Amino acid sequence: MNFSVPSLDDLSARIAAIRDAHATRFPGPATGRQPVHTVYVPADRFSRTTPADFGAEALRLLNTHTPGAGSFGTAFGLDPELAGPVRERVAAKLVAEPVEDVRIDFEDGYGVRSDEEEDAHIAQVVEAVAAAYQVKGLPHYWGLRVKSFADGAHERSMRTLDGFLTALRDRLGRLPGGFTITFPKVVAAEHVRVFVDYLDRLEGALGLPGGILRFEIQVETPEAIFDEEGRIGLRGIADAAAGRLTAAHFGVFDYTAALGLPPEQQRLDHPACDFARHVMQVALAGSGVRLSDGSTNVVPRNDGADEVNHTWAVHAAHVRHSMLHGFWQGWDMHPAHLPSRYAVVYAYHLSGVDEVIGRVRAWHEQAAGKPNGVLDEPATIKALTDRLQRAVDCGALDESALPASVER
Repeated sequence: MNFSVPSLDDLSARIAAIRDAHATRFPGPATGRQPVHTVYVPADRFSRTTPADFGAEALRLLNTHTPGAGSFGTAFGLDPELAGPVRERVAAKLVAEPVEDVRIDFEDGYGVRSDEEEDAHIAQVVEAVAAAYQVKGLPHYWGLRVKSFADGAHERSMRTLDGFLTALRDRLGRLPGGFTITFPKVVAAEHVRVFVDYLDRLEGALGLPGGILRFEIQVETPEAIFDEEGRIGLRGIADAAAGRLTAAHFGVFDYTAALGLPPEQQRLDHPACDFARHVMQVALAGSGVRLSDGSTNVVPRNDGADEVNHTWAVHAAHVRHSMLHGFWQGWDMHPAHLPSRYAVVYAYHLSGVDEVIGRVRAWHEQAAGKPNGVLDEPATIKALTDRLQRAVDCGALDESALPASVER
């Protein structure tokens, strides 16, 4: 066959270069387990038993206010057929693994303290972490939230991280797995670049492998969404992180306050927050950076049924809203948030699970040459498979329930 253009080698080389550059910046979604929440605990209140204490208090509230499947289903708006199985799994979760990810907070939840007081709390936290680690009491993921570089507390922020990691090294001789740093209130990619330079120095000083200290940012300023030149700020922030960025967490209250929303409208499900979340999704899709939603600020003022059920109703609605928008993780601030978190997440995963498994199995059969009329796209099957894996990871579904063709 004759062709009019004698050679495409130069064009093919350019296409390959574009492909390689894209693969470097967008390696695909993150792999491994993603927690369904991050629980924030002020540093001065953290002890080796804090995760278990949260679970015990959450279970007490669950048993007090929803002693059976009927009351549980009513409290969380569940289908009666799902209420029993979901309640059983939620209760078991609160005993076995109530907290999937904990962040020991030296920022807003902790406040401004003297250097002497913060140093003392660092020492207290090191002992608590070491004690929890030695009895396998640390959650699967854990870490610190340090102070922001945007408000003049940058030296204290770096000193807190240094003091903690140095003391923990001296205490345990190693850094337990699952450690993540939360870097809040990012207003400029350059702040992230400075933080990365500091982490390089800290790893060298501590004798840690290069790149082991990874962090997540909090997206809670308008500048993180659009930078000073009107570009999407998150791309520059991710590039400045130089491969250390694990996640981006949305900060509801600082963000809505910065926009000038009145206090009664500073809520997770406000349309302004939906816009910010959608920008986060588009900017970071395929980058390997996970997304997390923010928190609910409603907590029970006492143990009364009205207070607890009001908290559950608000929080459950927010969790549903996050999941509807593709945010599978969020912040929890109080033990009362754990029952509503797991009730909504488990109900979602168990609702229609047999149909999901059937669609994935049918697609694999179709791919193996067994026609069955299935027209799902590979991307859809990937999303369904990811859903099943998330269900297993959080305890909503037993891995044994998945046929081999479904396993990821």
